[in-house]
Amino acid sequence: MNTEKQKMLSGQLYDASDLELIKERLEARLLLKELNDLPEDKAETKKIILNKLVPNKGKNLFIQTPFYCDYGYNIITGDNVYFNFNCVVLDVMPVKIGSRTLIGPNVQLYTATHPVNHKERASGLELAKPILIGEDVWLGGSTVVCPGVHIGDRTVIGAGSVVTKNIPADVFAAGNPCKVIRKLEI
Repeated sequence: MNTEKQKMLSGQLYDASDLELIKERLEARLLLKELNDLPEDKAETKKIILNKLVPNKGKNLFIQTPFYCDYGYNIITGDNVYFNFNCVVLDVMPVKIGSRTLIGPNVQLYTATHPVNHKERASGLELAKPILIGEDVWLGGSTVVCPGVHIGDRTVIGAGSVVTKNIPADVFAAGNPCKVIRKLEI
């Protein structure tokens, strides 16, 4: 029989009140509290905490605090990824972010979702869908990326966009819902 964590990581309905998951979220919250309370001049301490919180990161991950996430271990980055102030990553399933990607302030990446059917939703069970963001992407401030979305390499998402569907590589896209505005020169 699958554990609730195994169900969560495979995209099945799962019980988020499972004791193992509660413990893991608490561990992440304690690390986040420590990280978010650090003075700006404590770069080495910040690096130590980030290594614990986000073990699957590439070189030179920079997170401007405050920052929030569910687990941390489901955030997978390439090299030289930048998060600006006040980002939220609900990493119930993997959030893969390619190298040299810039994430603006107040960006929210949501893998977590709930059943659309009200009877299933009333059961208290949840599910998630992974997010994949390519290399050299720029997510403008206050962008929301919804569960299951893939954003192609070198794409720019305009500030305030709500990305509900996949966006191809090499485009500028914006809006609510986010849609392709034009192709970018490569």
